[in-house]
Amino acid sequence: MTDHPSTYNATDTFREGVQWDDRASIHLADDGEGLLDGAKGLRSGTLADMIAQVMAYPEDERSKYVIEKAGDHRLTRGEIEALAAREDFPR
Repeated sequence: MTDHPSTYNATDTFREGVQWDDRASIHLADDGEGLLDGAKGLRSGTLADMIAQVMAYPEDERSKYVIEKAGDHRLTRGEIEALAAREDFPR
């Protein structure tokens, strides 16, 4: 999985496109975040795996979940479904 680049030497700090192998975890959308947010993850793996997992949930259940991606980005249902629909999404 990719990781945050170090600031030492500052090489390879930007890679084009979606980083499907970034670390990510599924959380309940209303879990409150907070100091212990990392411990509230329901499942973790690569971004691609977590998107596939949420997409496997029944359509009316997907809004209950978010994906927290490395770099402190929270993906909501709309973003998750848009990423899953991309041509370059690893199936």
